[in-house]
This record gives sequence, structure tokens and C-alpha cells, in this order.
Amino acid sequence: MPSIGLTLYQIAARKEPLVRPDWPERPPGRLVWLHAPTADLAPQMAELARHIRDEDGHPVLLTAPERPAALPGGTIWQPPPGESAAGARLFLDHWRPDVVLFSGGELRPSILHEAAERRIPMAMLAARAPHLPPGRDGWYPGLVKSALADFTQICAVDDAAARSLRRSVAANRISVAGRLEEPSHVLPGNEAEREALAHLFAARPVWLAACLPEAEETAVIEAHRAALRQAHRLLLILVPEDPARAPLLAYRMEEAEGWQVAQRSADEEPEPDTEVFLADTSEMGLWYRLAPICFLGGSLAGTGCIRNPMEAAALGASLIHGPRPGAWGAALGRLGAARGARSVASAPDLAEAVAELLAPDRAALLARAAWIVSSEGTEATAQALALMRQLLGEG
Repeated sequence: MPSIGLTLYQIAARKEPLVRPDWPERPPGRLVWLHAPTADLAPQMAELARHIRDEDGHPVLLTAPERPAALPGGTIWQPPPGESAAGARLFLDHWRPDVVLFSGGELRPSILHEAAERRIPMAMLAARAPHLPPGRDGWYPGLVKSALADFTQICAVDDAAARSLRRSVAANRISVAGRLEEPSHVLPGNEAEREALAHLFAARPVWLAACLPEAEETAVIEAHRAALRQAHRLLLILVPEDPARAPLLAYRMEEAEGWQVAQRSADEEPEPDTEVFLADTSEMGLWYRLAPICFLGGSLAGTGCIRNPMEAAALGASLIHGPRPGAWGAALGRLGAARGARSVASAPDLAEAVAELLAPDRAALLARAAWIVSSEGTEATAQALALMRQLLGEG
């Protein structure tokens, strides 16, 4: 029987219109339902779905506010279900999941209660402090505690989250598992091209300005000019955000700076006296592999970091970024907390950071920390798979 808190919650949820969505047909077999309440958790749950499909062969239903960019084959995406009692029954009548794995700490009391009534096993992954969905605030006595009681196991993302959860859940049902694995950020790269260019570079120090907007061109030129005084053989690989600007950039650096410039799109190779290699082609995986130092374009004076910083981190680059993270604030925050990225605030700061990271030991420390951040989550995902199998009676 619903508690007082759940009853009040469901009364408030009756305002939702009960419309039967145009759901696709439920796939045959044992269906695993994964729920990601936020955009940052959706890729992690999508990666978990890929493991489930590849290793266990079960079809997967993934509910998330938006469809993940990389949705694995055999995975059905749908928006999260409604929270009225009737909507919860309608959702579970159609999908009939065999196991439910929520994430992030969001609770959907109506559907959790209905799933518990049907004896569907449930667990929470990458859990943080428990909370109701956005817009569901209200006075619902005992609701959070009763909703958490529906989970067989709760895997907290860190110790702070575990402490928060222990206020409402018995300690023996909580473990600290960490973040879930994200889809691989390792970009492809032509190995023959990498070997050929590495031979041409001949052990020269190299740094990369990745996807550089026009607003940051002067800062990078100034930083390279300053760094050349310290390492006269230094090579800059410059990838402009707009490849059409490459000829203008080449002219500017040749005329104003007197530098030797080679353009990738013109089939020009970096000679021993080349100071700037304009990589005006889409081969980011190649450039990340060749440059141990990477400045993330757009983050200093642009509209925000243009490329996902984890792409460079996954390939062993030491990262420099400005104060404008753009869409990658969470990623840069994790890198910063792990001392896996160097933050700069101005063009002089950028020059100083490049000069500092020309010391191989400093660059290696930063790159290793960034690589660890980019590759974390494999253990938590393995634990999630083991938990899923246990709940299905397959472990």
C-alpha cells in the first residue's frame, strides 16, 4: 500500500496528461532498463548498454532526457516516463523490464513503487545525494527513504555521496564504486602517417593548438614566439577552427614573424627549419598523437573549448586551457581536480605554460594525470555488470 508521502506525490502528479506514447515494440528476451537523468550520465549509461549487448546479449532500454550521440546497436532510447501512478503502470505494462538500473541519485517514486510491487529487481549506479525529478519538490513525508528502500543495492559515486545516502539507507546496501566508464575518446589516426611525420620531426619539441578560433590566433603566435626563445627547434602544429583561414595565417606568420610555415592541405612537409605546421585538415587523432602539449582552442578568448578535452587526454597529451570551458566544463573540472590540465587566463600565461611544459618531466606528470581521468570508470562498469547479472540470477 502506498505511503502517505507517495500518495501525496501521486496526487500532485495527476496533473500530468496521460497520453500513451508511440513506443516501439518491446524486443524479445530479458530486457534491461537503464535510466540516466542527466546529459552527463547518458553517455556512461550508453557505454554500459554497449557492454550489456556485447557481453550478455540482452536488449536494453535507455531512458534519458536526450538521445545519446553514440547509442549502441540493440539499444532503444526513450524519454523518461511520466510520474503519475497510471503513467507508471502504462510504462511497465509495455516494457516489462527484467531488471532496472537507475543512476545519479534521481528517484522516480511512482515507477519505483510500481516496479517493486511487480518484484522487478532494481539498483542505483553512480549515485549521488538522492533527489526527486526537477519540478517535483514538495512536502512528501518519508518519500525519499521509502523510494530508496526499493533498491537492492546502491553504488555511490564517492564517499561524500555514500555518507549522504546512509542517512536514508542501511549501510550494508551502499558501496562506493566511483564513476561509470564513458565511451572511448580515442580518435583514430593513420599509423603510417604518424610514423612518417614523427621521423620528419626528428625528436623536435612539438606543441599543438587544437581548433584555434580567429580570436586566439594572436595569443598563440605570441606564445610560440616566446617559447622559441627557450627552444629554438620548437614546432607548432596549428589546427585552425576554420580551415579556410590557413592561407591568411600562413601569410601573416611568414611576413610578420619571418617564420617558415608548411601547410598540410598543400602537401607541404615540415622541414627541419619549419616553425609552424598548419594542419588544415581533419586529422585530430593524428595531431594528438604527435604533440605532447596541447592548447585547447576556444577556451581562452573564444566562445568556449571547441573539442572534447578527453580526446587529447586519452592520447597522452598534456593539456592547457583558458577560463572558458564551453560545453566541457564538467570534463575540465575533473581534469583540474586531478591536476591533469594547466589553466591559463591570458596570452602571457599561455606562453608561460608552454615554456613550462617543454620540460618533459612536467609534461609527463600532467599527461599521466589526464590519461587516468580519461580512462577511469572501467572498474565501476565491471561492478555494474556483475550486479546486473546477480539481480537477473545469471551471476
